[in-house]
Amino acid sequence: MTTADLADRPELHRESSEGENYLTASRGIRSWLLSLDHKRIGVMYLVATLAAFLIGGIFALILRTEHLTGKATIMDADSYNQAFTLHGAVMVFLFVIPAIPAAFGNFVLPIMLGAKDVAFPRLNLTSFYFWVVGALLLVSAIALKAPDTGWTFYTPYSTDTSASVIPAFLGVFVLGFSSILTGVNFIVTIHKLRPPGMGWFRMPLFLWGLYATAVIQVLATPVLAVTLLLLIAERTMGLGIFDPALGGDPVLFQHFFWFYSHPAVYIMILPAMGIVSELVTTYSHKHIFSYRFIAYSSIAIAIFGFLVWGHHMFTSGQSELLSMIFSAITFSVAIPSAVKVFNWITTMYKGSVDLKTPMWYALIFIWVFTIGGLTGVFLGALSTDVHLHDTYFVVAHFHYTMFGGTVMGLLGGLHHWWPKMFGRMYDERWARVATLMVFVGFNLTFFTQFLMGSRGMPRRYFMYPEEFTGLHVASTVGSYLTAAGFFLTAAYLIHSLFRGAKAVSNPWGGATLEWVCSSPPPPHNFDTPPTVGDPYDFDRVTWDPDARVWRNEAVRP
Repeated sequence: MTTADLADRPELHRESSEGENYLTASRGIRSWLLSLDHKRIGVMYLVATLAAFLIGGIFALILRTEHLTGKATIMDADSYNQAFTLHGAVMVFLFVIPAIPAAFGNFVLPIMLGAKDVAFPRLNLTSFYFWVVGALLLVSAIALKAPDTGWTFYTPYSTDTSASVIPAFLGVFVLGFSSILTGVNFIVTIHKLRPPGMGWFRMPLFLWGLYATAVIQVLATPVLAVTLLLLIAERTMGLGIFDPALGGDPVLFQHFFWFYSHPAVYIMILPAMGIVSELVTTYSHKHIFSYRFIAYSSIAIAIFGFLVWGHHMFTSGQSELLSMIFSAITFSVAIPSAVKVFNWITTMYKGSVDLKTPMWYALIFIWVFTIGGLTGVFLGALSTDVHLHDTYFVVAHFHYTMFGGTVMGLLGGLHHWWPKMFGRMYDERWARVATLMVFVGFNLTFFTQFLMGSRGMPRRYFMYPEEFTGLHVASTVGSYLTAAGFFLTAAYLIHSLFRGAKAVSNPWGGATLEWVCSSPPPPHNFDTPPTVGDPYDFDRVTWDPDARVWRNEAVRP
């Protein structure tokens, strides 16, 4: 009997524990809103960030629909700029940055450690409400006069515009507190709540990704917070900080913004890389290849992330020497990223690869992230960046890295841990259909933009020459197909909550500790303390034909 047999035969699913779980331990909306249980907070983050993804996605579809023609289609130029700004701001600050650490990190991290909760449960709940307040402030700008500055809030646009940018600035400022508190909580939890026997190199690799992410959150986010406060002070008090009309320097804003925002790229991608490490080894049923290299590469990526912000500013007038240094360091980032890709591929080599939906998303991640990384070489090279800067080539590169990386990793993790989170199995057939739709739609949407950018099509333009019409139409059709795949995904996952087969403790045959407790987990996570071993030792995960479940020897008798 294989994992595939278990997932495809509903009659084999049954509850692994008859006791209460975290979903049924207490009832009522108040029990959720005031809960200190890391699992419930993770679920609330999941729902909230996916709602933000829906809002940002709607703005994306509006933008793509506008580009069906080279002239005004469904809106005017001002509305286009507002939709563009809100799409970017909502996607980046409300979804991509917090989604994986806040949702899956909160839910899985303590269980992977064999702990009952995170180090600071009340701080954890506080961070969620900071996110809610920040989201309300950011979205409230829509009800006033939506910002039209672009999601980067570049000066002098953000200082001259009459739009309601201050609520948006305050929203992002408050969201920064949520990010910092989550990072602090994860760092302390990993340092202090690891059980006896779990050294640094016996942690699951997802925790390494979360740890590196948390360090970036704590160190980089305050820079953005101070920058936004300076912007608010300049708009309200007329201080000359960034506005050249007041004696300020707009390039200074770019330095501050990208000093945060490039490390933020790795806040987005490192947790997804951690998820892919878990997926590749679990669905290959094989020990991860070169564990330490993957662990060290997460830390290396975090360090390099603080040193390359200047490659966003090659055309800003900075010195040629500084541009050369930033270019060289940018190429160096490819080394730890390539280490991960090669180790994932080597892990699959001669493994018993089970092509379930989470593994599909892992393979998609490797494919599209590699394209995103390779196209980054063109943008890191001074000679080609001058031509490609601020074109659709940059848009495509960014989305292949962030959308194709973070979102595909998130979808892989969502399908991987869905049975653990909710105790129900989704329909594998519909999941594969939706995965194919998302993969084809994504590539149709953004690969065409590489072609447009290489031909000189500027990004953020409301109108475009007729020669780009065919590629824009293809990109828009791809966005519709991608959206259809997402809606199908939402449909079968929601359906599974009511009609899905019950999940056993370990439906995939995983070896890490979250597959030891019941599905869904009890409020305290474990009935008996789990023993610690190699998190990728699949020799201790065996199929019990009598009970028809996977057995993990991490449970003490």
